[in-house]
Amino acid sequence: MKIQKCCSASRGEREKVTDKDFQGIIPTRKSNQLRHDENLIQLPGGKFLMGTDDKIGYPRDGEGPLRTVNLKPFAIDRYSVTNSQFQEFIEETGYVTEAECFGWSFVFHLLVSEKVNNQVINSVRETPWWLVVNGACWKQPEGPDSSIENRLDHPVVHISWNDAQAYCNWSGKRLPTEAEWEYAARGGLVSNRFPWGNELHVKGEHQCNIWQGKFPTTNTGEDGYISTAPVHAFPPNGFGLYNVSGNVWEWCEDWFTNKHPKAKVSHNPHGPDTGTAKVMKGGSYLCHQSYCNRYRVAARTANTPDSSTGNIGFRCAADIRA
Repeated sequence: MKIQKCCSASRGEREKVTDKDFQGIIPTRKSNQLRHDENLIQLPGGKFLMGTDDKIGYPRDGEGPLRTVNLKPFAIDRYSVTNSQFQEFIEETGYVTEAECFGWSFVFHLLVSEKVNNQVINSVRETPWWLVVNGACWKQPEGPDSSIENRLDHPVVHISWNDAQAYCNWSGKRLPTEAEWEYAARGGLVSNRFPWGNELHVKGEHQCNIWQGKFPTTNTGEDGYISTAPVHAFPPNGFGLYNVSGNVWEWCEDWFTNKHPKAKVSHNPHGPDTGTAKVMKGGSYLCHQSYCNRYRVAARTANTPDSSTGNIGFRCAADIRA
């Protein structure tokens, strides 16, 4: 399967693997201590309509068909994991992210300083706005001359699926399945395009952090942000979740496929057993309706589990304990 590169850059295709292939990379001992449980929202689950047959969508991405899914109760974080929370994880465990191991990550071209830009030696050919920046990682989002000092309440970025899984193990949580993520993001609404309804703006007000202007050269920042926004920016959805549209792409547990079960009702689906890429949901601050309107709830994309960019983060989920 060819990875869609317009939404985020990829470190490259891999042969099909299973989650067991990552046991040497990800800490396998899951903590019994639940970290930051104050952010968890308990949801009742039940039946909901997943996906879309909307003509403004991307059928090749497997957004459709519209289908019934039944979920057991679960909990999910109201916010994306923040720089502050991820820093706590790093300080306690000494974990080294994959961006740090590789020595580089992908940064959007308008966000790097002139000094860093002059040192860039490579970009993604199909999407030249993605620059390969040495030293870019979670604590230096735009390269060596940047920091998270004034962004501790922003979502952590440059996080691979493997990194997210490691954090989840430390926190006693897990990544949400795609079905759980979409159910939670819909906030109780049925088949709406966005977490708040079908119109992008509500009474003329911006509801999410996406691209404003002409992509990829001019971002006017009309919604208040050029890059990431604080995790609590913009109103929450009906379930109390923030920024499930725009801001940063969020990893899901599932391997990606654009084919879905034909059962009348799917119960707690987890995607295929193997794959080359993991599902990402929600869109990011780089999404724009003229180029990529994947900030819709049903929209989806994928990336290899070792890939990291300046617009990929995650939020955690958890089973409801008796």
